Amino acid sequence: SADEMKRSPQNLKREAAGGSTLQPPHLPGPLSRLRQHASRYLGVYAALWKNSIAREMSFKANFLLWILVEMLWFAMQLCFIGVLYLHTEHIGTWTKWQVVMLIGASHFIQQVFQAFFLINCTNLSELVRSGKLDFLLLLPVNTRFVVSFRQVDLGAFVNAASAVAVMAYAARQMHLAPSAWQVAGFLALCGAGVAIHYSLMFLLASISFWTVRAQGIVWGYYNLFNVARLPDEAFGGLFKALFTFALPMLLVSNVPVRLLTDKLSSPGPILLLLAMSAVCFAVSEWGWRASTRRYTSASS
Repeated sequence: SADEMKRSPQNLKREAAGGSTLQPPHLPGPLSRLRQHASRYLGVYAALWKNSIAREMSFKANFLLWILVEMLWFAMQLCFIGVLYLHTEHIGTWTKWQVVMLIGASHFIQQVFQAFFLINCTNLSELVRSGKLDFLLLLPVNTRFVVSFRQVDLGAFVNAASAVAVMAYAARQMHLAPSAWQVAGFLALCGAGVAIHYSLMFLLASISFWTVRAQGIVWGYYNLFNVARLPDEAFGGLFKALFTFALPMLLVSNVPVRLLTDKLSSPGPILLLLAMSAVCFAVSEWGWRASTRRYTSASS
């Protein structure tokens, strides 16, 4: 019949076999699954932000006090550079205002890291010791994601803004007008620096699976941030190699500022910073997986 002629051969075969002529349901493609996955994690992260805001607003005096303390510490670093340059005009090829911009960039990177990751890395030891990690392991999301982003330090964003203001003032003193691509590259390299800090501190925090308490090790690494505030040309020999390849503190802020101030003679330092951030993250992921395999929970 005409109706049968309109039917496809595949549907006629299904009818002959007693099957249905309905097409199978359309399965979501990889892009759709990725979008759903990202939407789910963004929803979880938004809930974590709400909890952090509620927590900070419950202790307003503590919130304001820590902002004041960080600003005073930042001001002391700038004063130290001012005193240092009363006795010299250059540190290597770095002028006074270039070093001021370097300190501002280092403080900016540190505060962004502190806003998102510091308190979470330092709390990992307590999660292991108290057994609260058991509850996070049972959540239907990636455990490292929850551990890394549970809390947000809102005051650090204020301090990061003060670092940007200092950098802008230093650029004005140098009559520096970076292009849009330089600013974009600077922000991308700062992101790589934050990734290095996060990866190394998270790796050190994972030692708590063996030692139970690791706050001393974690805060010891935090003190190494002071190295990132100094010009790389102030160091040499084994010390410079150590803090370039083993603990890449000298790359974290020196390379972004060199990009802004046109002090890069080749793309090598940029590629090295990006490569070190990838290596540090891969090593921290390996350490995290090895640590969680050893975890036996608080009940056993």
